[in-house]
Parts: sequence; structure tokens; C-alpha cells
Amino acid sequence: MRLYRVLLLGACCLLWSVSAHAQTWGTVTGTVTDSVEAAPLPGVTVLVRGTDFGTATNADGRYRLELPTGRYVLRFSAIGFSSATDTVRVTEGTTRLDATLASTVVEMEGVTVTEPEVPDRPGAYKVDPEAVQDIPTPFKDGFRALKTMPGVATNTELSQQYSVRGGGYNENLVFINGFEIFFPFRPRQGEQEGLGLFNPALASDITFYTGGFPAQYGGKLSSALDVQYAQPEEQPFNGSVDLSTLDASVHARSSALDGDLGWSFGVRRAQPGRFFGTQDLKGDYSPRFTDVQGTVRYEVSDRVSVEALGIWADNTFKLQPNERTTYFGVISLDPDRPSDFKALRASLDGTRTDGYTTAFGGVRLNTEVTDRLTLEHDFAYFGTQETENFDITSERRVCQVNPSGGDTSANCISLVQGEATITRFADNAVEVQRRTGRGRYEWDLDRHVLKGGWHLRGLNFDDRLNERTVIDGQIDDQDSTLVNSLQDTETFNEYQAGGYLQDAVDVLPTENRLTVTGGVRADYFSFNDEWTLSPRLSARFVATDRLTLTGAWGIYHQKPTYREIRGTPQFGRTIENTLNPDIESQRSVQYVLGGEYFFPEARLYLRAEGYYKDLSNLISYTIEDVRVNYSGFNDTNGYTYGFDLQLRGEFVPGLDSWFNYSFLVSRERFTDAALDRYAEQAPDGFAEEFRQNRQGLLPRPADQRHTFSAFVQDYVPGDKSWKVHLRLLYGSGLPYTPTNPGPEAPSGASTRISGDRMSGRLPSYRRVDVGATKRIEVVENGIGGPVNLEFTLEVLNLFDMDNTVDYNWTENFQRVPKRLTPRTLNARLHLTF
Repeated sequence: MRLYRVLLLGACCLLWSVSAHAQTWGTVTGTVTDSVEAAPLPGVTVLVRGTDFGTATNADGRYRLELPTGRYVLRFSAIGFSSATDTVRVTEGTTRLDATLASTVVEMEGVTVTEPEVPDRPGAYKVDPEAVQDIPTPFKDGFRALKTMPGVATNTELSQQYSVRGGGYNENLVFINGFEIFFPFRPRQGEQEGLGLFNPALASDITFYTGGFPAQYGGKLSSALDVQYAQPEEQPFNGSVDLSTLDASVHARSSALDGDLGWSFGVRRAQPGRFFGTQDLKGDYSPRFTDVQGTVRYEVSDRVSVEALGIWADNTFKLQPNERTTYFGVISLDPDRPSDFKALRASLDGTRTDGYTTAFGGVRLNTEVTDRLTLEHDFAYFGTQETENFDITSERRVCQVNPSGGDTSANCISLVQGEATITRFADNAVEVQRRTGRGRYEWDLDRHVLKGGWHLRGLNFDDRLNERTVIDGQIDDQDSTLVNSLQDTETFNEYQAGGYLQDAVDVLPTENRLTVTGGVRADYFSFNDEWTLSPRLSARFVATDRLTLTGAWGIYHQKPTYREIRGTPQFGRTIENTLNPDIESQRSVQYVLGGEYFFPEARLYLRAEGYYKDLSNLISYTIEDVRVNYSGFNDTNGYTYGFDLQLRGEFVPGLDSWFNYSFLVSRERFTDAALDRYAEQAPDGFAEEFRQNRQGLLPRPADQRHTFSAFVQDYVPGDKSWKVHLRLLYGSGLPYTPTNPGPEAPSGASTRISGDRMSGRLPSYRRVDVGATKRIEVVENGIGGPVNLEFTLEVLNLFDMDNTVDYNWTENFQRVPKRLTPRTLNARLHLTF
């Protein structure tokens, strides 16, 4: 019934949004001219920033917009001209706002092609940085905001990692100002990850490719995120301050030297112990997540500039656990069918400390050789030190409980499992360093935009494993001890290199009616001495002023990462002898076809996109919470297909909202050689069972069949200073592999083996987050403009839904859910100046 309540709420919000039009309106008019000759410019796009609502100038360069009264930022853009933004305050009647655009190309015979707007490319979506501030989430983290995008799997609010169109967590490229950044390598749980390195408060432009991305981005199998931080030019000092019960941040930007020097800077701090402590595992949570980021750009001359990006992050997660009580099973209301309701109760002693310290620095030289030829050369360093230390002893038992007997330790009808003592110890560390040199080149021709580039990267991993698990207790009236231990170190030093060529061609005489982009990239990895070649092709066709069609085909190779090469070390084996020098890059042949239709009367865009991925040389893996365990072999082949739908626009004028639905099927099949290898590794008498557990066509770990997400905004009727935001997430259950009893060890200890691979399904993920924001203008004319204060009250997980991210297995193989956060209140202050 809870699911129906969620869907009903979403429908009600939609009806409320559509019906809320009792507002005062005004008209904005103006003329857009050329900065050189002051001539009117026809066909200039005029958009309200943060929305898809707008118009275009007529043959005389004039435009007209009807908007609710209030303050807006308008963006003026046209092919061959620099974009411009300006602020307007709409009142009853008519308000005038003129604009001037500067030319960015040299006039000459023929047509100069400009690449199409990114959202019209296959698989590409724009994310408004201002919308990230409004989306109700535990942290204002850019990565977590992507969970409201089509094709993104939804399974946990605690993690910043994401799966796109059936891909793994490590199949996503992330660029900030053109520099590639990376996720943590070693987290076991979402709480340990800290803040993502993408600070949305600094961003001016966010483009998210869910597939079909061009050759210039790289070779990951699933997605590419391109984030551009603001580069101020002749801008007064401005910024924002955020303070909430979970985190705090400040950011500022400005320019100097008549705009030749621009900078932006941001600091974030999160202490979400109260939020993490709402879970079943109780204790003293002391997370401290901090990062500092900054970008600087200096115009050396009219054609030469230097820019730099710096990031430092320190994420420390500390926990002293005390106790855990998790209820699970079935409560029956039928007197003829008794309830099967259980409780896992554990008392814990010890400490856990996880640390992630990351440093990034990148510098780029931009050279504009001519008005048509630009060169970029950069160097970047990315380093991270990740530590994992815990020594925790837990004593636990599983009881059959009375559902109406109260939440007390005395509520125990019978013991399902007696007292068991579990000791887990780890002193693990990994130090990663990446040094990257890169060059990019762009040449504008009459009907072509040629791009090319190269990169050379050195990789260094220092890996240390020292962990063990000991279980002592009584199982089925027999004493049993299970011991598992890993202890080893390894240093990994290799390099990667590659290059690409790409050409965007304006095919038809009508400018930008049909644009075709073709490219190819080649990549090399020294570890396995492998070269890969990846051709790609995409097209965009403007059928009418309302309908745009897109398509893409391409081959994507993903070089194996260190974790994939290492696999999952087993007891008795060293890291060195698990590194697989014969491993190959995973390969995906992708087909994407889509279209977008604009309904001007309703100011809505309907977008649909279908895709198919032919996957080969896959490295199989399983997921425990957010920890990914790789096999270390190219042991499966498979496929993924599905489609994404999005309805987006202004259900309420001036506020952007969207609804997404995605359907996905992702399957893989183990190779005969892999089945033989697993049979050889099986304990005595289990060879055929190991083979059968992986036989046939199986779901991949990210096979989430149905996903629905929505973000809805509305004003409070009669008071436009109040806004209401709603985020709705639904994801059908992800597959998992159950645990079965294994053979008895020589010592008499019980062991465990994997059951039928991906034969189980987690419960569906369902979540509704809401927020209400009051906006107050503190000062009308501050240093860089008006000073505004926003107060937001958020209810996270409004309906207090129980969501399961994983299962733990007791010593007698009781399946115990690991649940996520319940309903939580959060208050936030947001000051902009």
C-alpha cells in the first residue's frame, strides 16, 4: 500500500502544480543587437535561466516574454555570438530589458558550423546547478543529484556512487573543468564515502551523458559527467553561505584586473552523525567530511590564458558501535497462519575508523592561435590515501519474537540461533597516485569542427591488506569456529596512453539541420600490453521546430582498473598471484536512438531514448552494500537493453520540474573456460554445484528493471516567496547472490559458499523527500547584487519507508536485512550575496 501512497502523492503534486496559476503576471520586452554595428539580431534564444521556458527574437531583433512577477535571470544566446545573461525584475505591466551580444567568429564566405547544443546529443542531459540546491537530499552533493536523471539506478541515499543503464560503479567518467577525477577505491558502506569531489555550488554548467558520448571523453562503458566551474569575467564579488543540521558550506567568486583574473572558491563541512545514527546499528557516530576547492583563470593576453583547479578533501568516518536490533520476517494477520517474525540482537565493542584524504591539482594553458584554431595543454595530479581500521567484537543471537511483545530484549519466544561471538579486524591501506599530461586541439572550418587530443598517464598503487574474521559460537548444538585471514602488500606501477580524432559536420545546406559527429580513439595500457581502437558516430536531425531526432553508434573499451586486475584476494593467496596479466579491456558496442518533442503551449519537453549494448570480455562482480568484489577475469559476455522517458518543463511558470521512467534488462553468461575454472576451485564434492550456480543467462548486478524518479516544484498559492520541492525515487529490486552452507572444514568448522548467482532480489527502493523554502530579500543592493536569505525545512523519507541495501547472513544462514535511514528532519539556511 505504501507504493500506492507514493504514486498518489506524485499525482496530487502534479495536479497541484498544473492548477496553481492564480498569480500576478507581467511582460518583459526588449531588443537584442550586435555589439559591433548595433544591428538587431534575429533568431536569438532568450531563456529564463534554470528552465526551458523562453522565446526567440523576431526579424527585428525584438522579443516578448510573459512571466509571473518577480526577479529572473535571462540568458541570451545565438550561434556565432557569446552568450549573455542579465537580471530583470518583472512587475505588473511591461518591463524593458535590452541585450547586446559580441561576435565570436570572423565573417567569411560560406557557413561556419557550430556544434549543436549538448542536450540535443544522444544520451545527454543538462543538470541545472541551481536545481541541485533545491532538490531535498541529505547532502547538497552533485553526484547524489544525478539520481533524479533518467537511466540512473536507485538503491541507497547514503552513497554518492551511481549505476547508469546497467553499468557498474566504476564505469562512469567524471570531469571537472576538463580534468578527470575519481571516486574512493575502498568503501564498504555508503556512510564511509564522505562528500563527493563535485561541489555544485561552484558549477555553472553540468552535462550528463548516459550513453553514446563522443570519442573526446574517453573509454568508460556507461556514462560521462562534464562539470564546468564558473570562470568569472568582470564580475563583482558574490557567493553563498549554507548552514544545516547536517552540513555547512561557503563559496565565493569574483574578478580583478578588469576581468583578466577570475577566481572561485568553496569550502564544505559535513558532520552527519545524527543522520547515520538513525539506522539499526546504534553507537557513537563521528563522521567529519571536509573539502576545499578553488579555480583560478588568468588572461595573459587576448589569445592566451592559464587556468588552474585545486581540490583537497579529508573524509574521516569514526564509529564506536554499541548495539544493533534488526527485526525481520513476516507478521501474519491470519490466526490460522502464525507469524514468522524474528530479531537479530547484538552487543558490540570496539572502534572503526575509515579515512579518505584526496589531493588534486591541475593547470592548463589555453592558446587561441587564430579565431578558428585553439590549443589546450594541461597537467594534473590526483592522489588519495585511504585507510580502513577496525577491531570490533560482537555478541549476537537471533530470536523468534512476538510482534506485539514490545521492543525489549526480553521479547524472545525461542532461540533461532544461540549466542555467537564475531571478531572482525582490519588494518588496510591503499595509496593511489595518478599523473596525467594531456593536449586538446580544436579547428573550426566552414562546415566542420575538427577536434583531436592525446593523453599520457602514470599510475601508482601501494596496496596493503591485513584483515581477519573469527566466528565462535554454537550452531545446531555444535561448537564451530570459522577463521578467514588475508595479509599481503603489493605495489603496482604502470602507464596508459591514448589519443582521439573527431569531426562534427554540418551536412545539409540549412545550418545545423543535420549534424553528424564521427570520431575514433586509440588507447594503450602497459600492464597487459593492449591497444584498443574505438570508432564512434552520432547524428542530430532537426525535423521541425518542435521535433529533434538523435542517434548514435559506437565501440567503447574500458581499460581494467587496479581493483579489477586484482580481483578479490582469497585466503591463502597473495595479491601478486591474483594480478591477471592476461586480462583485457571490457568492450561494449552501443546503439542509441531517441527523439525530443516540444509542446510550446504547455512549455513541456517529452524525450524518449532507446538503447542496446552488446557486451563482451566482461569482468564479473558482486556488490555488498557499495563494496564491489571483482572476479579478476574476463569471464562473462552479455547484453543490456532498455529505454528512458522524460517529461520536463514548467508545470508552474518559472519553475522547472521533471518526471522520468526507465526500463532495463541486463544479462550475462559465463564462458565455458570460466565455468571450468570455478569448478576446479570448488571444495571437494561441490564442483558440479559451483558450475550449476553460474550456468545459463543470468542477471547482471545492476539489472534494475524499473526506475521512476521525479522532481516537482511549486509556489505556495498566494505567496511566491514560498516554494515547495518534492523528490520521488522508486527502483525495483536489484539482484543478489544468496549464501549457502559449504563443506565442513578439517577443523570441524562450518564454511560458506555462494548459492545460485543473482537468484535473489532485494526489495524495491522507495523514497519521498520534501522541502519547503521561504525566500527573504535582506538587502536590495549589496556588493554584487541583492542579498537573499532562504530558510528550508526538509522531511527526508517522508513516509518512513524501510529500504534494504543488502543482506547479512547469520551463522545458521538466517537472512538479515541491512536497512537504510528512516524519516529525518533537516533545516537549512541559504544566504546568497
